[in-house]
Amino acid sequence: MVEDEREFSRGCAGLKPHPLRFEINNELHARPFEQLVAPLSGTMYAMFHEEHGQKEEYRHICNLCDRYGLHPPGENTNHFSADFGSFRLRWERHAEFTSYTFFRATHGKEPFAESACSEVPKDWLSSLPGVLLTAVKIELLDRSQEKPTEQDLDRYFVSDSLVSSIIGGEAAQLWTDLRIDRDGYNRTLVHNHDMPPRKAGRVVLRIFEIAVYRNLALLALPLAWDVSRKVALINSELADLTGKLSHEGSPSEEAELLLNLTRVSADIESLSAKSAYRFSATRAYYPIILSRISELKEIQVNPYQTIAEFLDRRLAPAVRTCNSASDRLADLSRRATRSANLLRTKTDFVLSEQNQEQLASMNKRAQRQLRLQETVEGLSIAAISYYLVSLVGYAAEAGNTVGLSLNVDLVKGISIPVILFSVWMTLRRFKKRLYRDT
Repeated sequence: MVEDEREFSRGCAGLKPHPLRFEINNELHARPFEQLVAPLSGTMYAMFHEEHGQKEEYRHICNLCDRYGLHPPGENTNHFSADFGSFRLRWERHAEFTSYTFFRATHGKEPFAESACSEVPKDWLSSLPGVLLTAVKIELLDRSQEKPTEQDLDRYFVSDSLVSSIIGGEAAQLWTDLRIDRDGYNRTLVHNHDMPPRKAGRVVLRIFEIAVYRNLALLALPLAWDVSRKVALINSELADLTGKLSHEGSPSEEAELLLNLTRVSADIESLSAKSAYRFSATRAYYPIILSRISELKEIQVNPYQTIAEFLDRRLAPAVRTCNSASDRLADLSRRATRSANLLRTKTDFVLSEQNQEQLASMNKRAQRQLRLQETVEGLSIAAISYYLVSLVGYAAEAGNTVGLSLNVDLVKGISIPVILFSVWMTLRRFKKRLYRDT
């Protein structure tokens, strides 16, 4: 195996490696399966952790390693497995939970008589970070041990809910009731027929994963019920508001309608933001459950149901309920958006009509002002011409005073058309220059 970039360069003709090549290749080999030899007992705790609880979990694992003198895992490690003498621990950190799985040889003792973590320090175990989501006990019986009788199964499980199947290509038989017993655990009993240690490790891990991912997928169910109830209320209110869109209303009524539609849209978006992650998680976990069940390769044992049949009847409707609530919420959001857009379009249309009326009114006022201006302009020409003719008359009278002998009235009459034309031409040129500058 290539362990560093220098060896890679020598082995691959000096080609420059992608910075993530080793990381993504090693991910394929992360979280190896345990090799389990029957008879043994396994106990798994899935702790639902907070977003920033990684450091606390790491310190907790280091604390246990220090007690037993073992080398702790790296700080950024997501998987750790070690033998602590009286028990073996498998620790895995996932996106929403961290699992602590303990294995311990039972030496043929009565199934479920003793927990796999009975030798784990009680103070350390009781202070696991996070909140308990799933606790599972598995008893793996050796082929030399007798198959449990009906009386045994009645003592270990609730008979009404008991499921059983042949798994692993007829390599083992499984029994479980998928209930929580009085000690707080889901119980599973596996009788090994012909499973080597590696295969036993894979089967046991798959059973643990089914239990954990089943609960993770169902976390959205109470939320789906709450969302469905709220969606029904919002849907009724939205229908009433949408019905008002077809009615003519005053501007204040239109404004109030838009305000209510905006509030409804905000309520929908808030509800969607609170539920989107949980619903998307359910959609992601459900295929994982189906995949893990498929890997068990179950064969039905009459008269019992298989795990696949039981979960298909109970889990599948719950997942469909979550998906339905998510879809209804998304559809409600789209409808609210369309209603708000319709109201805005209606408002814009009304504003457009009002603007057209205002523009028409302004156009009429402009025409009146133009006519008034032309009238004033004509009066201005007359007034200016009158004063200029008067000035010409004064000039003629002044000429008579100095002996020119002019007919004042004749001079005024002759100057009138000349002055009118001159004033009109002057004002016209002024208007042309004014319009040209603007």
